[in-house]
Amino acid sequence: MPDFTRASGPWELRSMPGNSIGRAFVVTLFGESHGACVGCLIDGCPSGLEMKVDEIQAFVDKRHIGVLGTTRREPDKVEVVSGTFRGYSTGAPICMLMWNKDVDSTSYEEIEHTPRPGHADYAANARYGGFNDYRGGGIFSGRITAGVVAAGAVSKLLLRRIGAEVRSHVVRIGSVSLDKGITAKELELAYDSIVRCVDPTISEKMVEEVRRAESEGDSVGGIVEALATGIPPGVGDPIFESLDSELAKALMSIPAVKGIEFGEGFRAAGLRGSENNDPYGIVGDEVLPLTNRSGGILGGLSTGMPIVVRVAFKPTPSIGRAQRSVDLRSKEEVEMKLKGRFDPCVVPRAVPVVEAMCSLVLADQCIRGGLIPRVLR
Repeated sequence: MPDFTRASGPWELRSMPGNSIGRAFVVTLFGESHGACVGCLIDGCPSGLEMKVDEIQAFVDKRHIGVLGTTRREPDKVEVVSGTFRGYSTGAPICMLMWNKDVDSTSYEEIEHTPRPGHADYAANARYGGFNDYRGGGIFSGRITAGVVAAGAVSKLLLRRIGAEVRSHVVRIGSVSLDKGITAKELELAYDSIVRCVDPTISEKMVEEVRRAESEGDSVGGIVEALATGIPPGVGDPIFESLDSELAKALMSIPAVKGIEFGEGFRAAGLRGSENNDPYGIVGDEVLPLTNRSGGILGGLSTGMPIVVRVAFKPTPSIGRAQRSVDLRSKEEVEMKLKGRFDPCVVPRAVPVVEAMCSLVLADQCIRGGLIPRVLR
C-alpha cells in the first residue's frame, strides 16, 4: 500500500485539501456524517445581499424525502453564525452550520476494519493512513451535501438578482424514465412528488421501482436533470475554466455521481452535424439559437439558451444483501451484511444538491464576469 502521509516526495503536491470550490464565490465544506455538525463557509459573497434565512431553510429542507429515504432524521436547522448584519451580507465570510442530532454509530464500529463494497472506505483508509472518520463514510458521506444546499440557497438568491434561476427534477430511476420534454414552468412541480418527478404517472412507477429494490435488499440509481434559465450569452471562460468544465467538476463532486452530459450529450455521438447543430435566428430583438442541442453552452461559454445538464447517480452502495470484502487486519476475505440506516435510492434527495451545485458555479461565474457586482444596492 502506498504511503500517502509522507512529508516529501511524489505525493507531497497531491496532498492539498480539496474541500473548496469557486474563484470569486468560494465555498468550503466542513464536517463529517457522524461528527458534531456539517456546514459551509462562503467567502466572496457580495455585500448587501438580503439573507432570507427562511428561504435558505426551506431549500435545505428539500433534501428530506420522507418515507422512501433513510430512517435517520436530522432536523438540519440552519444556523448562520457569521457574515451577516441587520439581515444583509456584510462581505465577510458567511458560515452556516447544521448540528448532527440523530447519530447512531453502532453498526459502523462493527465494520471499522472491513471496507464496504461500493464505498470510499478502503481508498480513504489508504489515503489518510487509517486516521479518517469511517463512521457513516465521514466526509465522503452524502451527509456533507447539506452544506452544499445551504450554500446553494445563497447563490440562488444572488442569481435571482439578475433574473436567473436553476431548477432540477428526476428523469430516471432504475428502469423507469421520463422521456418527454419539460418546460421551466412544469419544473416548479418537481418537489410535489416524493421522487421529484414532475409527471404523476411516471412518479408512481418510480416509487414502485424503489420499493421493489428495497424489498429485495437492493438499491437503484437514476438521473437528475437541471435547467438553468436567465443566463445571458458569453458567461464563462475558454479551455480549462469553461462553463461546462466548471459545472462538470462541481457536479462530479457530489457523492454517487458517475456521469454528466450537456444537451444531447452522448446521443450527439450518433448524430450528424446537420442534425446536431443549433441554427441561429432573431427572437424578438435578440440573436439566439433556434434549438438547444448544445445544452446552452458552446466553446465553454453560455449561448443565452437554457443550460441543460443531466447527472447520473449510481445505486446506493449500502444494501441489505450479503457482499464480499476483506478484513484489513487479518487480510482474509469475509462476507459482510450491512446494518444501519441508508437510502434505497439517493436520486430524489440529490435533486436540490444538483440544483445547488449548478447555482454555486453560475453565481461564481457571474461575479467573475461582472454581471453580479461586489456591492448590491
